[in-house]
Formats: sequence, C-alpha cells, structure tokens
Amino acid sequence: MTVSRTVCLGFLTVIAVGTILLIMPFSTSDGTWNNPIVALFTSTSAVCVTGLAVVDTGTYFSFWGQLVILLLAQIGGLGYMTSTTFLILLIGRKFDLRQKIAIQQALDRPGMSGSTQVIRSIIATTLIFEITGIFLLLPAFVPDFGWNQGLWLAIFHSVNAWNNAGFSLFQDSLIGYQSSFLVVFTITTLIICGGIGYQVILEIYIWLRDRIFKRTQNQIFSLDFKVAISTTLILLFLGIIAFFCIEIRNPETFGSLNLRDQILVAWFQSVTPRTAGFNTIDIGKMTTAGLFITIALMFIGASPGGTGGGMKTTTLRVLTSCTKAILQGKEEVLLYDRKIAISLILKAVGVLVGSVATVILATILISLTDPTLDFIKILFEVVSAFATVGLSTGITGSISITAKLILIITMYIGRVGVLLLMSAVLGDPRPTRIHYPEENLLVG
Repeated sequence: MTVSRTVCLGFLTVIAVGTILLIMPFSTSDGTWNNPIVALFTSTSAVCVTGLAVVDTGTYFSFWGQLVILLLAQIGGLGYMTSTTFLILLIGRKFDLRQKIAIQQALDRPGMSGSTQVIRSIIATTLIFEITGIFLLLPAFVPDFGWNQGLWLAIFHSVNAWNNAGFSLFQDSLIGYQSSFLVVFTITTLIICGGIGYQVILEIYIWLRDRIFKRTQNQIFSLDFKVAISTTLILLFLGIIAFFCIEIRNPETFGSLNLRDQILVAWFQSVTPRTAGFNTIDIGKMTTAGLFITIALMFIGASPGGTGGGMKTTTLRVLTSCTKAILQGKEEVLLYDRKIAISLILKAVGVLVGSVATVILATILISLTDPTLDFIKILFEVVSAFATVGLSTGITGSISITAKLILIITMYIGRVGVLLLMSAVLGDPRPTRIHYPEENLLVG
C-alpha cells in the first residue's frame, strides 16, 4: 500500500472509531444513543480539526463524549502518521524501511534520518504549549466555574486552540470572553503557534537558545521559516485593518464596543480564520464584506507542518512570486534570493486548482440541496469546512442531511489534502523520460 493510501485510510479509520464512540449512550448528556449523522459529522470535524458542529458540544455531549472529541482533535492535529509513530515509540518497536519512508513523506522531510527525534520534538512541543495554555486559562475560567469545571474548560480549549480545532464548550464560543485580554492573548497565541509549523518553532527555539547562551555562530533561517513568518505577519496585519475598518459601523459586531475591545476583537477575528474556528463575535451578523474577507483568509489558511489547514501560506507566496516574475519579465521565480523549483510551482498550481474546484463543486451541490440558503453563507460554510476552520454563520445545524454529508466529505478532503487524496486514488505519480516538443500558446 502506498504512503498516500496509508494516510488517507488512517484518517478514515480514526473517523470511523470516533463515530462509533460518539454514537454510544455514554457520549451523550441524556444517556441515549446518538444520531449517527451527528456522530459522524462531529467525529469528522474533530479528526479534521475543523470545529464545525451540528449540535452544542457543551450541552449535547457528556464529559466522556467531550473527552472523545478532545482526543480525536489531538490525533487529527498531530496527524495520523505522527500519532501512530508516537504509539510505536511508546511500545518500544523499531521502524522498518517502509515506516521510515512514510514518516519522511508525511512530515515532508528531505531525508529519512532523524525521524524519531523529530516525532519526539513534535510531541514535546505540543505538550509544552498545551500545558502552558491550560495554566494561562485557569485564572479566567476557575473564578467563573470552580476548579473542576474550570480546569476541564482550560484543558479543552487549550488543546483545541493549539490543534486549530475550534470546538468550544460554550454556546457562544468565546463571545463571553471577548474583552478578556488573558483569554484572547492565550487562545490566539496557541492558534498562531500551532498553525505556523513545527519547523518554524524549532528554528525560533534554536535562535533563542543561541542568544541566551551567547553562542557565536550565526543561524541561517530556512526559506520555510522566512516565508511562513513574513506571510503570517502580513495577513494578520491586513486582517486587523480590514476587519476594523469594515465592521466598525456594524453595531452587532464591533460598533457597540469600546476602542480597547474593538482592537481585541479585530485581532482575534484576524487570527481565527487561520483555521482555528473560535469566535468572539457573532459571525452570522457580520457584513457581507466582512464575511468575504474571512472567506479569503480561511481559504489561505495556515502554514505547512502545523495543525492548520487551507491552501497554506507558502502556496500563496509561490503563486504571488510567480505573478511578480511574470510582470517583471523574469523567467525565474525568486523568494528571498532563492530560486523556486519548477516542481514546487507546479505543485502550488495544482493545490490552488484542486482547492478551488473542491470549493466550487461543494458550493454548487449544497446550493442544489438547500436552495433557500443565502449563497454567501453556503460559500462561507464550504470554505470553512475545506480549510478545516470551523467558523460558521449559524446554518450548520439546520442544513439538510445531504448537505451535512457534503460538508463531511469536504472536511476530509481539506484535511488529507487534494494532491495526497488524488495520489491515493490514482496511485503515486511516476516520473517519465518521454519529452515532447515545445510550442507556444496564447495565455491571458
């Protein structure tokens, strides 16, 4: 079995197990058997770290149901190969060649050496950030809910924030804490760090370690680091400005808040479309322009190697650099004085075309099954599902069963990736030695 099929089937297996567990009576708050569609949708949303929900997670599911959702989100955030590899390490087994190749491709590493250390670093990084998030959220939740419930709320929201899952135990997500600097700062930091990629975090750690211990060698940051950091900062800055300017006159989102809270809300709303799914305002009451900007940010998504989804920041930079090279009349695509390989450009184009095609098809199908819904809300829901974001205008629970199934498939495609899924279905691409003659074609 190919690596792509192993990963795709692995996610399907985890979703199936999660669905079975969530169907059980112990998973629901009233102790009855769960609706299979609700269980399947919730399991898929958790494993695909999306956060879309057709029921209120905090009241519909029991503690055990919420724990299942938490574990599914943790497995989904780490990734199937990382999670299974960690289990192999726990039981003391050694990797064979096939497993090493699978880890290399799943983590997008140039070589097979050091995969065990990378897995351990990923697990350690995850635990450090999640535990830190728990301790930071405790002062906000414990005074309101007591130690037991406050601790569980801190654990649940910290894990979901780091994994960019977006499930919340509050009916209004985090709207009740929109003016809490501690909650906003903690959640957004976990979202950004979880979505920016483990490689970037590792390079930051090495840089800080060298500065603290005053080591003389100068660290050369990778191209991945430069692109992920710069693109993330640009998108966050533009998002804050855009949301602040557009929603400032909307009394149902920003307009009724004071300046401090408006800044906090604009910051949170700029961060959360990076595939997080939490919200501190009512998304359904945003202006059409605000919804469209959110759709654009959701579609771009997070960075490779992290817990987020979407088209990825690196794909965006490669495509914009291609456009820049064409406008400047250059025949090479450059990023930070480095030439981008043709294979990466083709991959970026493939990701864009596949992503757009998936979103268009899913939007058309849901528009046919639920013709009474507003188009912008359908598009918002589809992009949120595909980019594994979890933000919703409030229509998720009321759409038809067919539309829910379409969203389930969309979430799955968005989590495993369009190219990986195509490789699993069609087989891994094989290089060819056949070269055909070149000919010009009118474009544009």
